Amino acid sequence: MTWTPEREQKLRDLWKKGHSASQIASMIGETTRNAVIGKAHRLNLETRATSKKSVQKTSFENSEKNIKPEIKNQKLGRKARFKALLLDKSFEQENPKNLEELADDTCRWPIGHPYEKNFYFCGRKPMEKFPYCKLHVLYAFQPKNAKEEDQITEEDIPKFIEKKIKSA
Repeated sequence: MTWTPEREQKLRDLWKKGHSASQIASMIGETTRNAVIGKAHRLNLETRATSKKSVQKTSFENSEKNIKPEIKNQKLGRKARFKALLLDKSFEQENPKNLEELADDTCRWPIGHPYEKNFYFCGRKPMEKFPYCKLHVLYAFQPKNAKEEDQITEEDIPKFIEKKIKSA
């Protein structure tokens, strides 16, 4: 099959109308979809595949029309959640409890060692479905194979709250 000027013109017309390469191949006859795609490429016909640039262009057009694209909320990593808790600064005061005073509405995180004289339990209000308060949930429930970016280093903890964390 050879591409004559008439067949090339028919290809251009059908391509502009938006027909698929398969449809064009069947309309022209005696050619394949791949031959149509190859010839369209060699003729530098306009591409119709969606690219990242065209997707960005449509999101820009939406912003001009005051239509905001849907923003997905990303799940925070452990480190980010910890920082959010630290910046929250809304930790309630520890309410030291003895073993006999523990109830379902108290954090059961042990402070110190049971053989020490000053041993007690945190006593803050626990998070829903957990036996510990916000701060101690982060300590207790760490993911397996924690990513390096989620590991908390000393530089991640602000100096003003360091003392509070060590006592917690």
